[in-house]
Amino acid sequence: MNALIDAAFSRTRVVALIFFAILVVGAISYTNIPKESNPEIPIPMAYVSTGIDGISPEDSERLLIEPLETELSSLTGLKTMTSHAGEGFGNVQLEFEPGGDVSAAIDKVREAVDRAKPNLPDDANDPTVTEINTALFPILTVVLSGPLPERTLNSLASDLQSKLEGIPGVLEVVVGGERTELLEILIDPTIFETYNISFDELIGQVSRNNMLVAAGAIESGAGRLVLKVPGLIENIDDVMKMPIKVRGDTVVTFAEVATIRRTFEDPTSFARINGQPALALEIKKRSGANVIDTVDAAKQVIAATQASWPENVKINYMQDESKQVKSLLSDLEANVIAAILLVMVVIVWALGLRSALLVGLAIPGAFLTGVAALWFMGYTMNIIVLFSLILVVGMLVDGAIVTVELADRRLQEGADPKTAFADAAKRMAWPIIASTLTTLSVFFPLLFWQGMVGEFMKFMPITVILTLTASLFMALIFIPVTGGIMGKRRPLSKTDKSTFFETETGDPRKLRGGAGFYVRVLNWAILRPGATILFAIAMLLGSFSLYGQFGNGVTFFPDQEPDFMQVQVRARDNFSIFERDALVRLVEDRLLEDGDIRSVYAQTTAANNTDAEVIGTIQLELNDWDKRRPAAIIGTDIRAQMADIAGIDIQVQAAAGGPAAGKPVNLKIISADRAAQVQATNDVLDKMARIGGFTDVTDTRPLPGVEWRLRVNRTEAARFGADVSLLGQAVQLLTQGITIADYRPDDVDGSVDIRIRFPSADRTLEDLQSLRVPTNAGLVPISNFVTFEAAPRTGTINRVNQSRVVTIDANVAPGVLVNDQVTALRTALETLDLPESVTWSFGGEAQEQSDAMIFLVSAFASAILLMFVILLTQFNNFYQAFIVMSAIIFSIAGVLLGLLVTGRPFGIVMGGIGVIALAGIVVNNNIVLIDTYNDMRRTGMAPKEAALRTGAQRLRPVLLTSITTALGLMPMVIGVNINFFTREIIYGAPSTQWWTELSSAIAGGLTIATILTLVVTPAMLIYGANVTANRAARKTRRAEKQLRKSGAVPAE
Repeated sequence: MNALIDAAFSRTRVVALIFFAILVVGAISYTNIPKESNPEIPIPMAYVSTGIDGISPEDSERLLIEPLETELSSLTGLKTMTSHAGEGFGNVQLEFEPGGDVSAAIDKVREAVDRAKPNLPDDANDPTVTEINTALFPILTVVLSGPLPERTLNSLASDLQSKLEGIPGVLEVVVGGERTELLEILIDPTIFETYNISFDELIGQVSRNNMLVAAGAIESGAGRLVLKVPGLIENIDDVMKMPIKVRGDTVVTFAEVATIRRTFEDPTSFARINGQPALALEIKKRSGANVIDTVDAAKQVIAATQASWPENVKINYMQDESKQVKSLLSDLEANVIAAILLVMVVIVWALGLRSALLVGLAIPGAFLTGVAALWFMGYTMNIIVLFSLILVVGMLVDGAIVTVELADRRLQEGADPKTAFADAAKRMAWPIIASTLTTLSVFFPLLFWQGMVGEFMKFMPITVILTLTASLFMALIFIPVTGGIMGKRRPLSKTDKSTFFETETGDPRKLRGGAGFYVRVLNWAILRPGATILFAIAMLLGSFSLYGQFGNGVTFFPDQEPDFMQVQVRARDNFSIFERDALVRLVEDRLLEDGDIRSVYAQTTAANNTDAEVIGTIQLELNDWDKRRPAAIIGTDIRAQMADIAGIDIQVQAAAGGPAAGKPVNLKIISADRAAQVQATNDVLDKMARIGGFTDVTDTRPLPGVEWRLRVNRTEAARFGADVSLLGQAVQLLTQGITIADYRPDDVDGSVDIRIRFPSADRTLEDLQSLRVPTNAGLVPISNFVTFEAAPRTGTINRVNQSRVVTIDANVAPGVLVNDQVTALRTALETLDLPESVTWSFGGEAQEQSDAMIFLVSAFASAILLMFVILLTQFNNFYQAFIVMSAIIFSIAGVLLGLLVTGRPFGIVMGGIGVIALAGIVVNNNIVLIDTYNDMRRTGMAPKEAALRTGAQRLRPVLLTSITTALGLMPMVIGVNINFFTREIIYGAPSTQWWTELSSAIAGGLTIATILTLVVTPAMLIYGANVTANRAARKTRRAEKQLRKSGAVPAE
């Protein structure tokens, strides 16, 4: 290292040029790096979906799901397979082990689906495989609304969709609430009897008259003549003129027997924004695209397009992620500036302006180097990266402070700047390298964190490792070289000169002020090392005991005040889409009167593939957090306001920040026995009600209902010339209709289905029972060979890993900890008398919390081991390495005391990371103290004198490094944003709520550990020296005694 430092000082201009280049490249990188709120997380998940119109849930499970599961279950790396079989559909969601190759996993899924296709029914929809990626979630939802015809609104949305998809950063735009257009042929059931037309004749007639025949060419002497028979349907007139029956010279066309019209499919959903009919365009960005730039570009396109639209078309923006990104970036950038200013004020006060400027250069140098590295590695600037920068503000300058402080001492001794800074860099090289490596070693295991939480938090260790590595070069190369160029001995007052003399060569006991008080305390401690160590241990055990007695439990991830909420309208009944919409409107109208809500986007759905109870969802965009009540209170009021609406259940879910998704309590009841499973679910729900504290409890038991089964007597049907296929066609004509062809009108992108069905007045259950079908024997009532049976309806069947599962989800009441509720429920389930065929397991947040705890404990152990190896390499002394590590234990006591004072629970993720990060930070001061002590002992100084002088000399840098680290985190600890751009001071902003736990853990632990380090570490050094001296004395006495016994030494 000395050779590298010497080389740098011999080429100062080159070093200065490199430093300038780093600043320029870093500034360019910060400008161009993609910015987003939450980090892009590659989730190795796939979604396979298929369906058959009208298929029952049991048949969907048997015919669709089980063949797919058989092939998909054998895939390597598969973690969880969740399946849903419902009316008309079947889907399988696959989650692979994190860290694998997502593209390879999707390819494996497609291959398995291809193998399963031959085992699916012939009329099943082709299975589609979709990759799930958080980058594909919308960054902006554009809602079009207004008193316009549906066709006009659809046309405007389609036009805007095409323009938005032309933006470079936009991956795709999905239109929600849009109904598919079709050409509908309404034909009266009596027509089949009147004209003696069979279903097959009618369908075949259209199919045979809707085709383009490429007839080839005629080669002749006149040349080559290309022939074509244009027979494709191009408009409604072509359908109306199409013959369906010829009787003598009379031709019967569709125009004479049917009503033909352009229309839309039967509604399966309704959407409204603030009470007006609406369509939603969900804009999804490409991976790596800048959220802010992409949203700005989209808004410019929308504004330009809107200029040619009718004036009564309104545009609302919802879930605008660019707003969140801008707000978070602004808040966190302001916190970075505030942290830098706080750090600089302390350094200026302690070292003077010139030295403070030198130390301050380490911050932009390391910051911008880290940002440039992140950009080159393909990462984004997000809230995790920004907080990581705040976290390391105080740590970045630690090495520079130690180097500049020692150089300042050398300057006071009369050395020239170049010599002073070169000597300081060489002298402190190994202590700084060791302290930086110990800090890096605690973050290094976090790189291997698996799962959603690990993928979410991995940006923290990456950012910290990059910036701290850069700070190492700043402290040993760039700052010393810059100091050698611009350094100058600062004038000292008489008091400062006296202090400098006493700490360097005089008697430290003569120091005055705070330093003098510390030296006197230290002198007392090293004279009584045993008592000092016992006092520290008693304090440690006391803090653990107090926290065990009065601690406030644990949480998984910090809560953050949301910008959005979702209201679910739930009902357990067979409502039609129009009845569902009427109920949703009742809730929507009341929400529109709430002054805390900015906009209300309501969606009514006919069926929900994953939760059959949900009849509608209402997205609420809340006012700014500082201009409304807390979201928890708003949610409680909404539940109370809707309690008097009969027949529905209202559930309110705030938008979850961080990696968590869904409700925090998730319990799976697993059994192949459907009846036992339902009974066990009822027992668990009763137990949860008795425990209390659970809100918004839902389960996936099948909804009550009735389905009609048409039992075909095949023998009787054959007697009349009918079969199941004929009956199926008749039933389809009475329900959704039969798609007989398609055509491509000029005013529509893509094709439009041609569908034939009975008029709405003839589509009732009574009409079905009296329906007559055309056969070879004429029109025959289906009642001759069909019996109608009413049977209990089976709702959506849910399966996990090829087993039927009922899932219970719940929120917890405000002020109640999730961990406490899960623990109480787990204890109750263990005592509950459930059937033997039933098993249960927790998932969701409980599982994530358990996984996070296991990983963080192992990461902490790994970090401790790595640090111990580094310290043993540095000191080559087991006892001194143990002394350094003791600071970690004392810091944990500080964390617990801090939690007791603030009344906060311990956060598994943020608190756990805080403890691990703290372990790497607190050992640094011990390294510097022990290195200085060893250096003085090598000069022959007595242990107690060396310990006392070490404390006196290292007091200033130790306090400076600790204070700068704590002050850098202080805005986050107290939750204050000092925004220099808008000149505002904001308390309790959502951007600080995530990080308060982590910041408080580090700041509180560091404060306690620093105080104890300055006193207990020298005492432990003296205790070790005393033990060594006593052992040596005993050894000497034993040797003398042996010599006296042998007569080699005369007795006195």
